[in-house]
Amino acid sequence: MKNQRGASTLGILVAVLFFGSLITLAIKLGPIYLDDITIQEAIESLEKTEDLGQLRPADVRSLISKRLSVNNVDNFDEKQIEIKKDGETVLINLEYEVRTDLFQNVDAVVHFSHAYEMRGQ
Repeated sequence: MKNQRGASTLGILVAVLFFGSLITLAIKLGPIYLDDITIQEAIESLEKTEDLGQLRPADVRSLISKRLSVNNVDNFDEKQIEIKKDGETVLINLEYEVRTDLFQNVDAVVHFSHAYEMRGQ
C-alpha cells in the first residue's frame, strides 16, 4: 500500500482563507497605523519650532493642522487634540479611535492615545 503525500484540498482551502484574512487585515488596518505615525511625527516636529512656549494653543493647533494637511492626513479631526500651556511648556494630549469596515457588518476599531510635553527651541 502506498502512502500519499501532499496537501489535501481542504488543507489548501484553509491555508488560502487564513492568508487571505491576514492580507485583508493588513490592507484595511495598515493605512490607519500609517496615518497615526504621520500624526505623531507632525506633533513631535513641533519640538523644533522656535518660541513654541510663547504660542497660544490655537496657534499650536494651526501648526499641527498645516502639517497634517501637507502630509495628506484627511480623516482626522484636529479638535481631538487637547492643547494646554503650563508656563513655557506645551502639553499635548491626543486620544482618538478609528473605525473601519472589514467586511459586510464586521468593523474594526483601533484606539490611539498619545501625550507630549514640549518646550520648543
